Amino acid sequence: MTIKEVQDQIIEDFSMFDQWLDKYEYIIDLAKELAPYDDNNKVPANLISGCQSRVWIDADFKDGIVTFMADSDAIITKGIVSLLLKVLSNRTPQEIMTADLFFIEKIGLRENLSPTRANGLVSMIKQMKTYGLAYDAKSKL
Repeated sequence: MTIKEVQDQIIEDFSMFDQWLDKYEYIIDLAKELAPYDDNNKVPANLISGCQSRVWIDADFKDGIVTFMADSDAIITKGIVSLLLKVLSNRTPQEIMTADLFFIEKIGLRENLSPTRANGLVSMIKQMKTYGLAYDAKSKL
């Protein structure tokens, strides 16, 4: 599926819920489905600054594809990062760098986050796009 198709699916999934409380429950469910994150990777280099809670994002680059791994000590944040992984993981660096993450606005996520969580979301996206940029540059050496 393309990045657009994945985002369209997320929007459709969230459209099933009328209340934000139900959407938060869904985000919590997504957090529980996130692949386990190796505690050895919970190092300062993988810690996202600007987040209210602690979030770690790491990436692997193999055969032209970036795969993200992530974790958080807060369940809602873990669910949010799970959404980002659904959209951006297993993509080329170019796809990651140019991705328009329209699903965030369409599902109303940004407007329903506290200012510090919204800043954290921006920091997570920035870090993932930075990985895309770095791996793109590395692939051209």
